Amino acid sequence: MGKFQVISHPLIQHKLSILRRTDTSTKDFRELVDEIAMLMGYEVSRDLPLEDVEIQTPVAKTVQKQLAGKKLAIVPILRAGIGMVDGLLSLVPAAKVGHIGMYRDEETLEPVEYLVKLPEDIDQRQIFLVDPMLATGGSAILAVDSLKKRGAANIKFVCLVAAPEGVKKLQEAHPDIDIYTAALDEKLNEHGYIVPGLGDAGDRLFGTK
Repeated sequence: MGKFQVISHPLIQHKLSILRRTDTSTKDFRELVDEIAMLMGYEVSRDLPLEDVEIQTPVAKTVQKQLAGKKLAIVPILRAGIGMVDGLLSLVPAAKVGHIGMYRDEETLEPVEYLVKLPEDIDQRQIFLVDPMLATGGSAILAVDSLKKRGAANIKFVCLVAAPEGVKKLQEAHPDIDIYTAALDEKLNEHGYIVPGLGDAGDRLFGTK
């Protein structure tokens, strides 16, 4: 079974509390998502492999560590996932960015994929799949299916707020995936929204209704 981790650093909890508030503006919401993603990225990237490299300091030659050749790809689930990309890129600027677009079919309420644009060597990359919410788990499962179909094997799912139902579904569908969240909330309501949650992350990020 992949790892499931709630990253409960005090700074993350504090920023998440502001993010949840109804009266937080679009501008502040966007900035907070960016900051929380960056703080989470520190923990999510903890096991990136290192290699030895010889360098020259002003004093001596020395062998030190740098990130090994294993490449990274950040893949947001559109559209809300976009809000988390820059925070992670600020930590690993050389990462490539892919995109997976989904919308919810209004009748079946199931996610439908409409766009997949990934780096060509996606099968060789460590992937951070990002979406602010893990609610029913439908979009995350479909996105992981999509990545695996294209040869991806090393996937971490990173979200800000998760519902227990979504975590369980994603773990059952893809037991090999590591899941990271800033908060494990109480439940889903009858409309599939996370309680207490933070509303619709896409609408709040982009100021739409």
